[in-house]
Amino acid sequence: MAQPPNGSWHNGSAPLFTGLDLLLELKPLFIPLYTTLVAVACVGNLFLILLIALTKKLHCTTNFLIGNLAVADFIMCLACVPFTVSYAFEERGWLFGAFMCHFVTLLQAATVFVSVLSLTAIAIDRYVVVAYPIRRRLGRRACLGLVVTIWLLSVAASVPTSLHTHYLDLNAIGHDMVICEEFWQHEERERLLYSCLMLLLSYVLPLLAVSVSFCAITHRLRRRNVPGAALRHQDKWTRTKHKTFRVLTVSVVCFAVCWLPLQVVNFIRDIDHEFAILDKRYVNVIQVSCHLMAMSSACYNPFIYASLHNKFWFHLSSCFYRKKSSWALSRKVSRFNTCSTLADAPTGASDKMALQSRLP
Repeated sequence: MAQPPNGSWHNGSAPLFTGLDLLLELKPLFIPLYTTLVAVACVGNLFLILLIALTKKLHCTTNFLIGNLAVADFIMCLACVPFTVSYAFEERGWLFGAFMCHFVTLLQAATVFVSVLSLTAIAIDRYVVVAYPIRRRLGRRACLGLVVTIWLLSVAASVPTSLHTHYLDLNAIGHDMVICEEFWQHEERERLLYSCLMLLLSYVLPLLAVSVSFCAITHRLRRRNVPGAALRHQDKWTRTKHKTFRVLTVSVVCFAVCWLPLQVVNFIRDIDHEFAILDKRYVNVIQVSCHLMAMSSACYNPFIYASLHNKFWFHLSSCFYRKKSSWALSRKVSRFNTCSTLADAPTGASDKMALQSRLP
């Protein structure tokens, strides 16, 4: 998980906060980058959330999960990143009190898990759509229940991180600084096991889910033998499903690339108590750089969905320019069924009949 970077105070007798001076020197570089990141991520994800919420044709399982992913990214950038950045570049350390120390840590870890579980659920949903194309999709209540379940599981998985986060005032020992960090005192084995488990759940899980789903979808499509009358429908259907999965794959690859450096750095810090691998002079700058890259993943999803779906632009234009009497617009609307997805072309009644004939 992303952690506040001021973490070298307890690990040696040499000068405390060795790497903090170098980090503060680079503050004019990092602050504009973080500001741009928060602005872009908040605007993009808020726009995606409103588009899905206000467009009834987008109310289905995949889009609710995409919206849930956008909500998690929005909350992380709005409610977590500013506190973390303030802590990283403030000489006095954490300035927001003990409650916010634990709450921000919990919220930041939870939003990461929400993103991971949402990506995993989207991968499973894509397989279900391909394997059972005429099966009734989840209703709104079921989608809401799925989203609530994802958040509850994410909060539960983040509780140990919050419980082991300590708010320490170092003024009593002569340092004008307050620490808010995760420490597992006298629980080294438990800490290492928890770190490995979190690495698997928060990083390996979505990659594995998409890989398995991709292989299953590819195998399922190759098994299908379609009669000549339905060949045209299969070609169109296959293209749209591949396009859908390409969007999901791009999202997960983006998530994996952005979070890999921070996951590696955090794991090294868990096993390298003496800073033999990461030098104290540079550990703060390295971790803040990796944190910045990880948080940038929140910026990309709105652009990924906008660039890879022509349907995004249609729904966007229909939200701003509603011309019900326009023949051209009504003709476009007729091409979409009652629950189109940002990542998927619709399947009409004739398509469903053709699909039914090629099920194994």
